[in-house]
Amino acid sequence: MLKFKSIIINRARGIYKNTDYLPRIMFLYRRYEKFLKDDFAISEESFFEYFINLIEELSPYFWVILYGNDVAGFVYLENLTGGDGQLHCAEVTTCFDKRFWGGFTYYTALVFFNYCFETLGFKKIKALIYPENFRVVRLLTRCGFEKEGYFKSETVRCGKPQDIEVYSLIN
Repeated sequence: MLKFKSIIINRARGIYKNTDYLPRIMFLYRRYEKFLKDDFAISEESFFEYFINLIEELSPYFWVILYGNDVAGFVYLENLTGGDGQLHCAEVTTCFDKRFWGGFTYYTALVFFNYCFETLGFKKIKALIYPENFRVVRLLTRCGFEKEGYFKSETVRCGKPQDIEVYSLIN
């Protein structure tokens, strides 16, 4: 029942794949954006353009997560490193509808990280987390991630300095 479908946008070539899921994943992003962005990410006037640009920039590394026909959430990889056709490391960002929090989220994470290592060939996956997002911290540590660092006042969120923790999983 669990499926990942790539959302691909390439406006220059007129490629739009699985974009029928955009309204739902944009809704989820807006609902949980306090955990997904800082003050430098977007302005209110440009949310749609920001989101389309994000998907286009990350294609083909942006997926909608489906449970049957329901949109359970989305996941994307950014800041990829590597070369000569070999991917080495990426940062993961994910967001789930609250109805799917818990065991389903854990199972999905295990499947996705296995896909990243076995199919995509990554050696390391990182997650940058706001420390108060304890649910994600707990999920990551349960999946085997280890805390690598703590950056004091790394960014600004809601007009205030914001700390960031870095967790990673090495294949």
